[in-house]
Amino acid sequence: MSISIFWHRRDLRLQDNAGLFHALKSGTSVLPLFIFDQSILEKLEDKDDPRVSFIHQNLLEMQSQLKDLGSSLIVRFGKPEEVWKSLLKEFDIQAVYTNRDYEPYALERDTQVKKMLDSKDISFHDFKDQVIFDRVEVTKDDGLPYTVFTPYSKKWKAKLLSKIVKPNSKNQLKKATSFYFQSYPTEKYFGNFKKVKPFSIPTLKDIGFESNSLEIPGTKVKRSVIKNYADNRNFPAIDGTSRLGIHFRFGTISIREKARNAEALSDTFLSELIWRDFYSMILCNFPHVVKNPFRAKYDWIEWRNNEEEFKLWCEGKTGYPIVDAGMRELNETGHMHNRVRMVVASFLTKHLLIDWRWGEAYFAKQLLDFDLASNNGGWQWAAGCGTDAAPYFRVFNPYTQQTKFDKDFKYIKKWVPEYDTDAYCEPIVDHKLARLRCLETYKAGLAQAEHS
Repeated sequence: MSISIFWHRRDLRLQDNAGLFHALKSGTSVLPLFIFDQSILEKLEDKDDPRVSFIHQNLLEMQSQLKDLGSSLIVRFGKPEEVWKSLLKEFDIQAVYTNRDYEPYALERDTQVKKMLDSKDISFHDFKDQVIFDRVEVTKDDGLPYTVFTPYSKKWKAKLLSKIVKPNSKNQLKKATSFYFQSYPTEKYFGNFKKVKPFSIPTLKDIGFESNSLEIPGTKVKRSVIKNYADNRNFPAIDGTSRLGIHFRFGTISIREKARNAEALSDTFLSELIWRDFYSMILCNFPHVVKNPFRAKYDWIEWRNNEEEFKLWCEGKTGYPIVDAGMRELNETGHMHNRVRMVVASFLTKHLLIDWRWGEAYFAKQLLDFDLASNNGGWQWAAGCGTDAAPYFRVFNPYTQQTKFDKDFKYIKKWVPEYDTDAYCEPIVDHKLARLRCLETYKAGLAQAEHS
């Protein structure tokens, strides 16, 4: 019996899954697959990485759902091409369905797998699922991709509004909604899962990892959090953000569902989702940003890259309380408040003149919600070298940031309990001197770039 395989990657859910919907709707029996990619896992330093535990737990939950449907999830460990060679020997595969991933490694991986499948006359179908608009769906009038957020955001919203589906009965949505926000009713076709005896799922130990019990935020967010997002999002002591990053990263929730809710409740929260699309689009169209600044002239900046100062920054021992609080929150929970992320990134790149790539790599290791596009975009923004970046002469004053957003020291005292005691460390750099040094260094580097 020939089958189709749906390849799960960044979409660990059965509900409202674009690629899975199309696979099941095709009418063939569908067998879901997940590959623990050895090429990715072997680069992780910590063998109790909570993100791997999170993935594994969600696979177990999906397997339970599929078992109730009389089906199963296949989970393999290895290099994707080798796994697919094995699968082609085991199954009579007619087609492969999946959702797009826009990271350079993923694009190359999919290209190689598609070539292999093409050689066997097996069709490969990929779909948009983790963003509302991908690649070149939102472009300037000349067809080129945007590199500045504000006009991109305006065009994004205009495109959304141009595709409004109006309700034609009381049973439909009460509010007219763009079809870009519509769900894929995957459950309607659950009968097309292949009926098989459940396959065993490798344990974490089988793939070389250990369990990590770090608490992961849930997928449910209070309506009041989204509704009051604009007023509360900048205050780290307030429960004013969604904490949904890890779920967007691994697709345990539908971006369409959350965007639909945001559109109804908070334009500010919707804007955050637009930023996700924007950085994904930038990564796809300008892949050089993975290793280099978007604006090449910033390669001329002479970073100090003091290793001892970098270590103190990582440990939250800079003597700047809001910076230290943020880094300690990150190290302990795998999360950092959005406002504080900007402050600590600015401090590393401008106060300490440490290459933004050092900070980006540390965040990639520590953040539960690490996403290459957003992490890279955020760090280049802070360093002044990215698309739509903060100008190089904008240097966040950590004291002013603390006064504005944590005036009662609630956030700081939670993560830096020794603050305001003799046990707290002295600042590792003077703010005024660091600012002047930053401006001189950037100015000199950019001047050199101009004359090169």
